[in-house]
Amino acid sequence: MKTAELIDGGAGFVSAVPALPDLQDCTAPLWSRVWEFGIARNLRVVAARLRAQADRVLHRLTGRMSSPVSPAYGVQLTPNFGDKTFRYCRYGTYGHRLADYLAGQQRPFGFVDVGANQGLFSLIAARNPRCEAITAFEPVPSTFAYLEANVVLNGAQDRLRIVQAAIGEETGKCAIAVKAGHSGVSSMARADLRDHNATQQIAVLDGRAAAATIPAELRLIVKIDVEGHEETVIAQLLASACAPRIAAIFYEMDERWADAPAVRAMLERAGFDRFTRFGIGRHADILAERRAAMG
Repeated sequence: MKTAELIDGGAGFVSAVPALPDLQDCTAPLWSRVWEFGIARNLRVVAARLRAQADRVLHRLTGRMSSPVSPAYGVQLTPNFGDKTFRYCRYGTYGHRLADYLAGQQRPFGFVDVGANQGLFSLIAARNPRCEAITAFEPVPSTFAYLEANVVLNGAQDRLRIVQAAIGEETGKCAIAVKAGHSGVSSMARADLRDHNATQQIAVLDGRAAAATIPAELRLIVKIDVEGHEETVIAQLLASACAPRIAAIFYEMDERWADAPAVRAMLERAGFDRFTRFGIGRHADILAERRAAMG
């Protein structure tokens, strides 16, 4: 496995996925968006909770609590039923927009997973033989341990480099809030989480240091899920040596703790010219694409 070591101080692709409308021109009817991103997603959340309870009983009775679990996305994950994020991965709560986008790539690409958690989307990317190299960043030690185990479990060591660090403005150390039972909402940026949850010290790489771990030469798809820290991560990547090769960024945006217009403006200045929004209200996922880099 390619694990990046931290030192203190210091061929294009074309998507087979149909062209997506610009964010401002999205024509999906309101009832469809309410169903997909509201009602259906909430039903998946409830289903995940109920199915996890049943699975825990089944695994306890059969003595297989430590056996691999194959989730809805076609990859194997080490059981971690006490974690809500794991349950969402197992039962398909996150939907299939990004998974289908990664599976649909028809030419070589590299994948960068910032906020990889237990590795779901890195492992989905690794299932596509056209994904030649992956770098996954996960700073929280307990979560990183699951990421490391899952890379081995899926036999992805040859193409997947894991980095136990976050991306920030300066290389060094930083505090991150970690919510017990929901690893996916760990945050360096959200004051509401810092005020009510334990914090841990984690390693941080600036954009230049992070770029040194990212696949060279390949055009890149980047996924960012960092709970309010998106603007900083995007700024660091766009200022790094890998910036010209970034063709698409799929990022989470919650307007309660992130500045959506500022992030979009920064991406537009960098040449991103197609934005697709998946969600309703203040919380959504955004796919930003730079069409000049796609071919």
